[in-house]
Amino acid sequence: MKTSWRSASLVASAAAVLALTTACGQDKATDTSSQNVGAAAPAAGGYGSVAGTSTAGAGAGTGTGTDTGAGTGTGTEADGEQAAAGNSASAGQLNVVTNAKIGSVLASSSGRTMYRFDQDTAEPPKSNCDGDCATAWPPVPADDVSAGAGVDAALLGEVTRSDGTKQLTIGGWAAYYYAKDTAPGDIKGQGVGGKWYGLAPDGKKATLAAQPGLSTRNDPKLGTIVVDKNGMTVYRFLKDEAWPKPVSACVGACLEKWPVVEPVAFKETKGIKEKGYMNFTRPDGAEQQTLNCSPIYTFINDKKPGDTNGQGVGGTWYAVAPDGKLVGAPNQ
Repeated sequence: MKTSWRSASLVASAAAVLALTTACGQDKATDTSSQNVGAAAPAAGGYGSVAGTSTAGAGAGTGTGTDTGAGTGTGTEADGEQAAAGNSASAGQLNVVTNAKIGSVLASSSGRTMYRFDQDTAEPPKSNCDGDCATAWPPVPADDVSAGAGVDAALLGEVTRSDGTKQLTIGGWAAYYYAKDTAPGDIKGQGVGGKWYGLAPDGKKATLAAQPGLSTRNDPKLGTIVVDKNGMTVYRFLKDEAWPKPVSACVGACLEKWPVVEPVAFKETKGIKEKGYMNFTRPDGAEQQTLNCSPIYTFINDKKPGDTNGQGVGGTWYAVAPDGKLVGAPNQ
């Protein structure tokens, strides 16, 4: 009985190694006209102050009215004039922030979320939010605006409103704040009336569901690199192993700085090579995604999409190309 058990165990182990070798060495089967204003200098002030993401800021009035976002998207606000004045401050340097509910969204230098209105048009740019609507949804002024990291200055423009003022546009879409967002990072305006949505960096609606689980972006320094569903840079660790099976050398405190990328179905990726695309079970039982059989991670000190602060850390961490290879590592 003992000899038979050992034989069976050896056969099972050989089969497991063969399966991993096949997955890591071979292709897998398929898993069934506005004016540009981007060069303007940033302005300070308005709605508190932040560096990159969010800090505590001053409130913008207390809402006691009722939104009627459906249809016209208008609303009323107690102390409406004060709220509108505080909320329509210059945007300064635009930032891209990552929100767990809606993904990448534009914010002002003070951390104020920006929105777009479905009843507006982008070609040609036109705002259809006036009167009470503009009190609940203050237009973002076009003056004193600049593009921060992750924002394409070529997409910044302006549109002349019915009262003659200039409003910021992104990809042709007029940009607004929401009067009931009273703190940096608030997204209370998302989906109001089925017509108001966070403004993504490309001018589209900010929605997490529309973003692939893994995709690529063109970094000005590193070239084409892989990013996760929130647009955060993906990395590999030189001390990990990919052959004959994935093994992660990042454990314990390492994982606090380099969170693992959880499994993503290949059909939920875009621009990623399928060869060696698999996930594996870590010693702690957690599942981790690989690219070309190499474990992949994000970096805790990357605060927003476009950050590559993990590149070259310790001479062992590097961004990843769509085929799973290291980007910018020595001898690569």
